[in-house]
This record gives sequence, structure tokens and C-alpha cells, in this order.
Amino acid sequence: MAHGGLAALSGLLSGFAALAVAELVSAAVRPEAGPVTAVGGAAIDRTPAPVKDWAIRNFGESDKLVLQLGILLTLAALGVVLGVVALRHRRTGSAGVLIFGAVGAGAAVSRPDSTGLADGLPSLVGAVVGAAVLYVLIGRLTARRRPDASPGAGNGWDRRGFLIAASAAAAVSGGAGVLGRTLNGGRARDAAASRAQVVLPPPASPAPPVPSGAQLRIAGISSFTTPSKSFYRVDTALVVPKVDAGSWRLRIHGKGVKRPATITFQDLLDRELIERDITLTCVSNEVGGPYVGNARWIGVRLADLLREAGVKPPSRGGPADQLVARSVDGMTLGTPVEDVMDGRDAMLAVGMNGEPLSFVHGFPVRMLVPGLYGYVSACKWIEDIELTTFDDYDPYWVKRKWARKAPIKTQARVDTPKPFARPKAGTVMVAGVAWAQHRGIEKVEIRIDDGPWRPADLAAQDTVDTWRQWSFPWKATPGGHTLTVRATDSTGRVQTEKRTRTIPDGASGWHSVVVTVD
Repeated sequence: MAHGGLAALSGLLSGFAALAVAELVSAAVRPEAGPVTAVGGAAIDRTPAPVKDWAIRNFGESDKLVLQLGILLTLAALGVVLGVVALRHRRTGSAGVLIFGAVGAGAAVSRPDSTGLADGLPSLVGAVVGAAVLYVLIGRLTARRRPDASPGAGNGWDRRGFLIAASAAAAVSGGAGVLGRTLNGGRARDAAASRAQVVLPPPASPAPPVPSGAQLRIAGISSFTTPSKSFYRVDTALVVPKVDAGSWRLRIHGKGVKRPATITFQDLLDRELIERDITLTCVSNEVGGPYVGNARWIGVRLADLLREAGVKPPSRGGPADQLVARSVDGMTLGTPVEDVMDGRDAMLAVGMNGEPLSFVHGFPVRMLVPGLYGYVSACKWIEDIELTTFDDYDPYWVKRKWARKAPIKTQARVDTPKPFARPKAGTVMVAGVAWAQHRGIEKVEIRIDDGPWRPADLAAQDTVDTWRQWSFPWKATPGGHTLTVRATDSTGRVQTEKRTRTIPDGASGWHSVVVTVD
């Protein structure tokens, strides 16, 4: 292999060493301080909202995996470049590794969940080791052969020394990486063990039985209750937080809080629990998109906790109009206090579909408020609630130009037939779901091509906080057709035709599918 190729390999090995050592050091600090996680989180924080929407739309729940792979590929490419540079400018190449380590440290320290300067240690220590590895390997490549060297020692460089140093670097780095992964995995195992020990008490206020007619028996329609494993996930956590329920604490404080409180997980389980079917919707959901789901949640009424802390809503003289929820990963969400305390089933949820929350859905505790998009109401891995005002504080998404208040818009979606389907002529069952959380769905209409609006058959309504299924038996004729649906909520407001983007307060417009009837 030519010197240039070996120099590139040296750069790759130095990058591998830096990442592996950083992984090991992060076990002594915290897993989230690792350079890939820190840089990825910083990239998410600084990505413009339209780009985030594009990533969610095109990669779905794989967007974070794509980002991680992109970071690793970028680091690999940089390692190759620095290795080649170091062949001619040894110190410059090593200095480049240090610079990128400083960038990783800066990203870690600047994250919203940063615990301080210690978060920068994994990237810095890893960079020092990576720079040293590159310096040594390039030294072996550029070392002149001793006069007494054997004929197989190479012409003008220390082949044997390079192979020994490269092999040692790879072996030690691999061991450091495995050890770091193992140590970091220990925390995750402790959290998983704490979840396995959770036994949810029976709710004092069970959910009303779902009406027998709420689930239509039509192939292709969304299930009334979304299985937990199929429930959408949209968040900014590059690595899902694994929180031990035994050490979890929730702090309630801020304006108008007369009795600040710190609550444990067991405190919540010891209280009266409510159980409710509630449909959640992500503001990133495009018209007809998949980021909406219905589940049975169990938790504690958030309004009760706030009242016990002495909080009053603005309508009753309270000084705070915004509740800021903070997650263990540093995410902040702002919710109108009035909405939380107006009688709706806003809760701190501990269970989903009969089981403790999964880690991806917020274990041990998440917040949810019916009728509001998730980015202003559904804080996962919550650990802090601060009462403040909209004038005094802008949470994460508001700083990125999303609306402060975001009631969910009335929407209807065609689930079947799918876009570009080729059904046979005759009766084709068109069906889907419609939602207008905390208002309820009063009517759904369908239009074939440019024909008149016709009423669809509505399934039984569970509650105004859940979606509602609908169906329409269509007498399909051969040829291409466009099927369009719209909904009317219980206030009499008809879903608007006007198409808008998801930013700043959710997408709007009618959902249509194009099919060809054979």
C-alpha cells in the first residue's frame, strides 16, 4: 500500500481511537456527553425547522439513525484527510484532531441538558489520544531505516514499527470502546430493571369502555387503539434517555407556586390515578401523515398537583400563564396554564395501553394535554415544571419560530384505499380516521373527483379527546379518480381547504388520494 493509503488508514485509526476513548470517558461522566451524541444533538438544535420537517417526512423515525451514520461518515472522511495532511505536516494533522475534539467538547457543554464543563471531557480526552495515535503512526511512516535494518524492513520507513503501532492502536481502542459501551450499558440495565419492577395500581377513575361501534371492521383502516410499538415517535433525543424510576424526581416551582414540591415516582403511584383514551398528534404531521395515534393512558391529574402547590390559572388571578416542562435531555415545552387547569384530562402519565411507559415514550413519566400538539404539551422524560409567563420565557420550539399556543387542527385522513391503489370496479369501501381533540368530530364528508360532498358513515364516538373512524361505500367506475375527505368538528367548524405547512402551528388542508379503478 502506498504511503498515502497508509496515512489515510492512520487517520481512520486515530479517529477510531478518539471515539473509543471518548466512549470510555463518557461512562465516568454521563453517556450523553459522548461526542457523537453531543455533536448530533447540537446539529439537531441548530437545524432550521424546514430541514427538520424534511428529515421527519423522508426518514421518519430513522432520522436519528441517519444523522448518526452521517456524523460517523463525516468523522471518517475527516480522519482520512487529516491522515494525508499529517504525512507532510505531522504536527498539523495531529492539531486538526485536537481541533475537532474541541468542537465536540463545545457541543457537549452547550447542550441544553449539559451538566457543566465535565461534559466536554470525553471529547477532549479522546482527541488527545487520537492526536497522539496519529502522531505516532505517521512517525513510523516517515522514519528513516536504520543502517543495520534487515532487508525486509522497508525502503525509507519503519514498516514493522508501523504494523505493530497500528495493530496496538486498533486493539486498545477496540477494548476501550467495548468497555465504555459495557459501563454505559450498566445504567441502561438499571433503568430497565426499575421499569420491570413497576406495577401500575388500578386507576381510581377507569376509562369508560370503548363503544362497540368505535372500531370498524374494514381492512386497511387504522386500529382505534394504536399498539404501543406502532405509536409514532418524534423527538430530538439522539439517544433515548434511560431513567431509573427509583432516582427520578419532579420539581414544581415558579410564579404563583406557594408550596414548591419535589415528587418521586412512588408519590405518583400512591395518588389517585385516572385512565383515559387520548389521541396525540405531532405538529410535524403533514396532511394525511402518520404522526397521530390513540392510546389508553394512566396517570395523575396535573391540575390537582398544581392546585396543591397553590397555583391558580390566569382566569382566577394566577400570575403565570405558561407552564414550562423540562425533560432530562434538556428539552423545554411551554403549555398554557389555562388549558392545563380548565377541566380537561391533562396528566402526568405513568402508563400506556396497560403497561408502564416504554423508554421511547417517556418512562418513567411524561406529560400530555388533550387538544394541544405534542410540542407544547407532551413532554417525555419530564423532570421539572416551572410556572412562568409567555412574555418571560420562550421554550425550545418557540425559539425556532413555532407558535407559542398550538391547539390541534381539525383533520381527516383516508386510510384505505392507499394512494395509487388499483381497486376493482364495483363497491369499494373508502375509510379512515378524523380528529379534533377536545372538540370531537361531528361529521365527515367525501368527494369523488369534482363531484358533490357526500356524508360518510361515522363510527361510534368514544370521547371528544379521541379520533373517530369513518367509512363510505363508493360505487367505483373504471378510470382514474381522486378521493378527497374533510371533517367538521363539534363546534360546527369545517376543516379548511387552505394548505399550510406544518410550521408555525400545524399543517392544514384536505387529504386526497388518487386511485385507478380497473
